[in-house]
Amino acid sequence: MSPALQLRTLVTTDADFDAQFQRVLHWSAETDAAIESRVAEILADVRARGDAAVLAYTARFDHLDAATLGALELTREELRAAFDGLPAEQAKALTQAAERVRRYHERQKQACGESWSYRDEDGTLLGQKVTPLDRVGIYVPGGKAAYPSSVLMNAIPAQVAGVPEIVMVVPTPRGEKNPLVLAAAYVAGVHRAFTIGGAQAVAALAYGTATVPRVDKITGPGNAYVASAKKHVFGQVGIDMIAGPSEILVLADGTTPPDWVAMDLFSQAEHDELAQSILLCPDAAYIARVKEAMARLLPGMPRQAVIRASLEGRGALIRTRSMEEACAI
Repeated sequence: MSPALQLRTLVTTDADFDAQFQRVLHWSAETDAAIESRVAEILADVRARGDAAVLAYTARFDHLDAATLGALELTREELRAAFDGLPAEQAKALTQAAERVRRYHERQKQACGESWSYRDEDGTLLGQKVTPLDRVGIYVPGGKAAYPSSVLMNAIPAQVAGVPEIVMVVPTPRGEKNPLVLAAAYVAGVHRAFTIGGAQAVAALAYGTATVPRVDKITGPGNAYVASAKKHVFGQVGIDMIAGPSEILVLADGTTPPDWVAMDLFSQAEHDELAQSILLCPDAAYIARVKEAMARLLPGMPRQAVIRASLEGRGALIRTRSMEEACAI
């Protein structure tokens, strides 16, 4: 039997609420400095030793041994086989999601992606030429959970833009490959895919190795090490943004089904033990119902250990005086 979920509950009328809340939000500078230092070492090593360094870190962090980095590349046939092997309902959902993403970015291209030119009064040619990047890299989380949505939302815009080569990296700890992620790569038109992750994968994409080609831009979410690595290589390559551990803040007025709110909080907590999920609500009875729903639903979650660590370590249920105060917080 699982131990009871230990959820931090705060009340804004408590005299020390501000101090308690700041402790919840606090991010250790020492932890941040340690991550930055370790990432810098990994990037320098991959830049110097290429394939050999990536293989060493993959063995160390993902417990995945391979003789060559080429052995960690997924073939187009393997991606297609993953799609063909999906249950019909999952295949349909994946295909429909991909088509919705594609339609959106086709419209985006029409709206702002056209080249144009003109000559001014003295004959000077002026204009804008829009061309796709030659090669992009997409990072897909896979160490703690699998997110086919990350594949679709990063690869399809590149495909619509006309990027000739899309390279995906995804960690597969102990060699465990998620069929939905592989199938999404097939549906999204990924050209090459490697089962590597972490700062070493970002370094391989940014600098290039004998096996992994250097890209022009890296997109996609990851953990704190991936975020730090993207920050370090920016300038060598383009990046989309620096994203860290996931966060969600739910403002509830007590009218939403408690199970829905519980699942919203879980949806971010499952990403990482360092993710943060916070609920703000003025209704004490409703907070109690959400807390009950979380305790009831948690044992059925595939990633309950990560969710529990995140919620107990950095989560909070906060009772406010009003919705106005919740908005102010």
